[in-house]
Amino acid sequence: MKEAERALQIIAGRRNAAITQNQERIQEIESRIPEVVEINRQLFRTSRELMQIIRSGSDVTREVQSLQQRNQQAQQIVRTLLQKNGYPADYLDMHYTCEKCQDTGYASGTFCTCFTELSAKLAAEELNQSVQFEAFNFSSFSLAYYDGQKTGSGKSCYAAMECVYLFCQEYAAHFSLQSPSILMYGKTGLGKTHLSLAIANEVLKKGFTVLYDSVINFLRQVEKEHFDREARSTDTLELLLSCDLLILDDLGTEFHLQFYQSSIYNIINTRMNRKKPTIINTNLNYDEISHLYDERITSRIFTTYTCHHFVGTDVRVLKKQQEQRAQGLK
Repeated sequence: MKEAERALQIIAGRRNAAITQNQERIQEIESRIPEVVEINRQLFRTSRELMQIIRSGSDVTREVQSLQQRNQQAQQIVRTLLQKNGYPADYLDMHYTCEKCQDTGYASGTFCTCFTELSAKLAAEELNQSVQFEAFNFSSFSLAYYDGQKTGSGKSCYAAMECVYLFCQEYAAHFSLQSPSILMYGKTGLGKTHLSLAIANEVLKKGFTVLYDSVINFLRQVEKEHFDREARSTDTLELLLSCDLLILDDLGTEFHLQFYQSSIYNIINTRMNRKKPTIINTNLNYDEISHLYDERITSRIFTTYTCHHFVGTDVRVLKKQQEQRAQGLK
């Protein structure tokens, strides 16, 4: 997998950077604290003697313990000198990005978590490369388009959408892996995509992995990888199941094939069991979702997701009308 290769290259770069930084620090300290030079020479001689004793193969337990004790004492003297000269005691220690694997990508005979997490992040970035998250934020979402409108039951669209907006803003500000899943539903052009991408934008800034696309695009990729061995350079399904936040846009626009139905159920159910937050956007209402999907899918969405109904008039239509009025005044 190309993401795995890139991840190993990045991790190797981290290790080289740590080694270079350590060498630079040693040179700095030896120039500023001359006593450390002789102690480092002593540590080198001790380490060489220790290796020679171990290679001899004889019972040299006492000699090894003595040399190790001398080594530890010398290291403690260096730490004391560092602190006396205003440096942290561990200034000359190797500082890896991942102490677990020491920036090798492997720990305890298997891939380190730093490698798997980085690979997943790179794969997510590859899938998200066509999405301009930075173009969508909360400050560019205007509630003015809902002002003066009424819902079918006579309630204020502005008040309803203000509650939705504030919920999404709060959700993004305090996002965690324990955050609830969300269903955003309502007619087209009411801001579902805008607010879900505004959430994604903030969540990405916090360092979480986010995947966003239409349901049909994700399912087509999963289907391609499932039936075409040559297309398996990336495991899209596993990424959908494991990313920190998954945003499925336009639920209901996909073809209603058995493979797609089972894939949607698998994604929703697995993420629910793993307690992974998901955001689903759809133009369908409850009855329409219930008609298109079997009860296993609808029951999980409507019983475990926080549901928000988007109301009002298509914002794109309102913007077009404003533009036409503005042109008419010229």
